[in-house]
Amino acid sequence: MQLFTRSSLLVVALWLSVPMGAKAQDVAAGQKIFNACRACHQIGDHALNSIGPVLTGVVGRKAGTFPDYHYSDANKNSGIVWDEPTLMEYLRNPQVKVPGTKMMFPGLKKDEDIVNVIGYLKTQVVP
Repeated sequence: MQLFTRSSLLVVALWLSVPMGAKAQDVAAGQKIFNACRACHQIGDHALNSIGPVLTGVVGRKAGTFPDYHYSDANKNSGIVWDEPTLMEYLRNPQVKVPGTKMMFPGLKKDEDIVNVIGYLKTQVVP
């Protein structure tokens, strides 16, 4: 019986050592957090450039390419394509990810908030 107990403990220990997957994105929470972004950005089917560019369809878009927005040279020349890992870094601290960006937002401090905003952004695709 003691062998069974040791084996069971080994299985549990191995199971606990396996990294768990990333927490699921909460789109509704991301939409609420995105309200802070609305001071400068529009999103949705009829969005227009404002202080910042339209963010509809931003996931997968090359940085500095939304039509009729005057981007900083730093953003246009960054070579970035906005995917999840890149957005994680950028939304944490835009000035560190793209030195010289015009985006003066100080960044989101909680990884969970960033993940949720990205989840929301992913739902906002170009029609």
